[in-house]
This record gives sequence, C-alpha cells and structure tokens, in this order.
Amino acid sequence: MSGAFAVLVELPHIWFIWEPEQVYALDQLSEISIFGIAGVIVGLLADRERGQRVKLEKTKQELESVYQELRQNLEHLKKAERLYAAGQLAASLAHEIRNPLASISGAAGILKRGHASVENIQDCLEIIDKESQRLNKLLTSFLDFARPRTPRFQRTDITAVIDSVIALAGHSAGAVELQRQTQTGLPEIECDPEQLKQVLLNLVINAIQASEGRGAVHLEAGAWNGCISISVRDEGRGVPSEQRDHIFDPFFTTKENGTGLGLAVASKIVEQHGGVLTAENNPDKGMTFRLELPIDREHRS
Repeated sequence: MSGAFAVLVELPHIWFIWEPEQVYALDQLSEISIFGIAGVIVGLLADRERGQRVKLEKTKQELESVYQELRQNLEHLKKAERLYAAGQLAASLAHEIRNPLASISGAAGILKRGHASVENIQDCLEIIDKESQRLNKLLTSFLDFARPRTPRFQRTDITAVIDSVIALAGHSAGAVELQRQTQTGLPEIECDPEQLKQVLLNLVINAIQASEGRGAVHLEAGAWNGCISISVRDEGRGVPSEQRDHIFDPFFTTKENGTGLGLAVASKIVEQHGGVLTAENNPDKGMTFRLELPIDREHRS
C-alpha cells in the first residue's frame, strides 16, 4: 500500500522531467518499480509471517489444551491405580484373615456349647491362642508394609550389620552353615542400620528355611560404581519361574504359615533407601537375593 502511494507521488515529477531528462526519468521509474516490487514482496512475506504466527499461536493453545487433558487423565489413571492396589490389598488381607477367624470361631463354638471334654477344651484354647497370634503377626506385618517407618539415616559399617545378622540368625540355622564373604575395606554407607538388619535377617531366615536343614547360606558384600551390593544365596530348591515375578507381591507366599509380607516389606525398605532388591534362581540350585544400596544418598542416580 505504501509502495503504491510512493509511485503515485513520484509520477508527476517523472512526467515533468520526461522530455528534458529522459534517461534520469527512466532511472527514477526503474528505482520506483524495484522499490515497489520489493515492497510487495516484503508485504507478502510479512503477511505470511503473521499468518504463520497466528497458526503457531493456535497450535500452541491446542497443545496446551491437550497437555492439560493428558495431565488430568494421568491423575485419574494414577488415582484409579491406587484405588485398584488398595482394593487388591484389602481383598488379600480379608482372604488371609478369614482362615484364622474361622478357626477361632469354630473353637469358640465348641467351648460355648459346653459339652467338650477337658482334652478338647485344651485343644480349643490352643487353637484360639495360636490363631490370635497369627492374626496379630499378620496385621503387624501389614502395617509395616502399608506405613513403613521413615528411615533414620546414619553412616553405617555394613560388615558389622552382616555379622549381627549372622549372630541373630545362627540360633535358628540348625545344621545349615552361615558363611560370610565381604570385600576388604568396605566403605560406610548412609542407611538406617536397624531397617537394613531387618531386611537382611528376613532374607537369611528365608534362605535357612529354603535350605531344609542342609547345605549353606552365603552372605557376600562388595562395592562398585558408588553402590554396596549384598547378596544372600541359599542351596535350596529355588522358586519356579512362573512364581518368581510375584515373590515381592504382598501376601504372596510359598510357605504354609507365611504371611506373604516379609519380602514386600523388605523391598519397600530398600526402595526407601534408594536401592533395589532383586531375586533370581542360581544356575545349579537355590536362589540369590541381591540388594544394591547407594553409598552416598546425595549421589544416587
């Protein structure tokens, strides 16, 4: 628009000098034409740039809208997953509680009828006492899993923790030999020593029980890549491959009287420490549980 206006302004001047200075007038006309064409091109580019900017702004708004929708859907999905997990836990807990309650109810019914012999009365009382303890153990383990205590981090000598676990587990080891092999000069790590002892004691006792009164349980510890690795290896029968992926699930157990929460609690404690707890069958026999913990929590990946 401004280019056309400039041409109209200059045309009378060019017309006036056309006869005496035709060459100069042609030069002026050429310059005006070039400037006009340049102006048209610049104008078209500016219009195109404005159009692109409008499209980009519209696309940006659409993407922001989609992003907000995705965030809302993700929150809904997380909420649904939490509700599903809570429902699964509640159902599993109810299932685990039902059997002890049935035993207690049956024993109480026999006592209530008042026709039981002294021997039967004693059996009923033992059932009630045993199943009550089982329920208490189950609920205590469940609370440990659902509301784990916040770790109290401090610099800890791993070798001392392992030795303490071996001393505690040795009372129930029987003929199973407990062997320790630790790397010389292991660095201290930041952890909660009592919780770490709880995890290792659980793994060692499980390994002793899996050994079925024979063989050895090996505890090994080493350091590399900024982590401490501790493994507990037994020489038992191992776990079938189809069950191995579920051994850290709450209430999953291969023991007749197990709660199925020991390994779930251990896994959660290790996770709170920024570490990882894994399990695998050994090439020959038995299983190895391995936990890896960062030496310095501030430098963990």
